[in-house]
Amino acid sequence: MDETSLDYAGFRHEYIGGGLRRGDLDPNPIKQFDAWFTAAFKAHILDANAMTLSTCVEGKPFARVVLLKDFDERGFVFFTNYASEKGRQLDKNPNAALVFYWMEVEQQIRIEGKVEKTSREESEEYFHSRPFGAQLGAWASQQSQVIDARRVLDARLAEMKQRFAEGQIPLPPRWGGYRVTPERMEFWQGRPDRLHDRFRYTRQSDGSWRIDRLAP
Repeated sequence: MDETSLDYAGFRHEYIGGGLRRGDLDPNPIKQFDAWFTAAFKAHILDANAMTLSTCVEGKPFARVVLLKDFDERGFVFFTNYASEKGRQLDKNPNAALVFYWMEVEQQIRIEGKVEKTSREESEEYFHSRPFGAQLGAWASQQSQVIDARRVLDARLAEMKQRFAEGQIPLPPRWGGYRVTPERMEFWQGRPDRLHDRFRYTRQSDGSWRIDRLAP
């Protein structure tokens, strides 16, 4: 190994978690998610609502990090430009996977399900809760499009500031929310010796959930 090589063995993290038992789990995975999500915030985990969003088009996977903005029994919501790369991919294949990873508490949650757009009313409510600058940014940026330089964004932002100098900023026509309705959810708890605890919830035809323990 030369001096510039990384010692990957040194990256190894030994998990010390107390484990997860079937009896610890709520029969409803949304309620189980709520319990873990609330605990993550109480543990002051930075960006606990950050999640990896994976899409797939023509057999090619794509992934990026987005922010969870709401969840309930209907599913998990994030917002974006519908004309962005992720938006175009979800138009072609309305299935997605989400992953949360909180190293501080040695927990991971995986979610897989169908995707649909939120109502315009939901999108408007969230959009108008955003800071003024973020609302302008949604108008200024043609997300995922190639631009020549930063000055293009700066010019667009200046244009939007002038355009919306007075009154409420309207919801952009190509901007809004997506809701991932889970069909499968997995809760992972780190354990020593890489013998982690994994439990998978699978939605049944009657709406109930089957829980299976998975080998790590």
